[in-house]
Amino acid sequence: MTQNSDVILARMMALHPKIIDLTLDRMWRLLNALGNPERRLPPVIHIAGTNGKGSTQAMIRAGLEAQGKRVHAYTSPHLARFHERIRLAGDLISDDALTEALDRCYAANNGENITYFEITTCAAILAFSETPADYTLLEVGLGGRLDATNVIDPVLSIITPVDLDHQQFLGDTLPLIAAEKAGIIKRGVPCIVGPQQDDAMDVIEAAAARLGAHLIAYGQHFHVRQEHERLVFEDETGLLDLPLPALPGPHQVQNAGAVLAALRYLGADETAASAAVTQARWPARMERLTKGPLVDRAAPAELWLDGGHNPAAAHAIAATLDTLPKRETHLICGMLNTKDVAGFMQPLAPYATSLVAVAIPGETNTLPAETTAEAATAAGISAHSAPDVYAALDAITAKTPNARILICGSLYFAGHVMRENE
Repeated sequence: MTQNSDVILARMMALHPKIIDLTLDRMWRLLNALGNPERRLPPVIHIAGTNGKGSTQAMIRAGLEAQGKRVHAYTSPHLARFHERIRLAGDLISDDALTEALDRCYAANNGENITYFEITTCAAILAFSETPADYTLLEVGLGGRLDATNVIDPVLSIITPVDLDHQQFLGDTLPLIAAEKAGIIKRGVPCIVGPQQDDAMDVIEAAAARLGAHLIAYGQHFHVRQEHERLVFEDETGLLDLPLPALPGPHQVQNAGAVLAALRYLGADETAASAAVTQARWPARMERLTKGPLVDRAAPAELWLDGGHNPAAAHAIAATLDTLPKRETHLICGMLNTKDVAGFMQPLAPYATSLVAVAIPGETNTLPAETTAEAATAAGISAHSAPDVYAALDAITAKTPNARILICGSLYFAGHVMRENE
């Protein structure tokens, strides 16, 4: 008899003491015990990068589904519920299907050491292998070379912009991090490459040359730009003149470029291209919240939510704020102690009238609110701390009822806010 998925997920947390332990040995062992479901997946598109992986996946899925394709999708972390990580042929996995897959993986693992991410990735692969679909979209969890998803033979790889993040696991320089991301490149398999800094691009090109993998690179093989409130994409096939992405922010134009290059490679038509940019939805990425208890509490203030958590993400947030109608903007920020809090604050300082820092509820690695506030103050933002999101909202709206309020700093914090706003 199967158990509720929440019960099994909680039990899986105890299988291995480390949350992150990069190696593929445990994955290969469990997949072998399961009968190697990774060999029976619908054609896989594998996506790595520092920022933009989720948005890129969401746009590709929207484009393929507009052509009637059935698409599996795997992403992490989740925001409100674990089920968000796994889409089976377009639909979020049901609790029954998730419970069955987790149960089978738990039994096959037979009490051996394995991380939570590894065993849940195996569960996703198992479910994907047994549900008919046309494509499988796999988003890398961390890095690429030793990430739990890197056990497949893709038909296409995609590397979104690479930047500094997770240095304690991936290396403390851009070339080292790029080498980990480039670890998803497979021999002879084409790889779409989004905009990169020169140091990262050199590493990616060297990896592709070593493996005989054809690169389709931004700035070389395709170009994308915003022109007269339209998105213009060009490659050797020709030009696409499309609406701007539905996902907000100038950086989504560049993400869309890699998506359109991927869809072109897969043989999708202009209908798919248009749907990719206009129909994709990706929560907590500069998302305007329009209903719910937190929205009601903040009214008439605008309430926005973003889960970005590194300096590159902060630059993207700042660029997005720069495109919005001018309005006094206040931040509510909760961060993890593994992140570059000072680097996150610097790009936001010119746009923030104030910042209220909170600790992320239920997260052992949360940065204390006072430490977040101190980092904001050092960056030139007027900052103080509050015990929770409700108190932070009240503090801002009491002084500026018509403010724009952006809740930011962590996907885990964003997930907490989404649950509170249900």
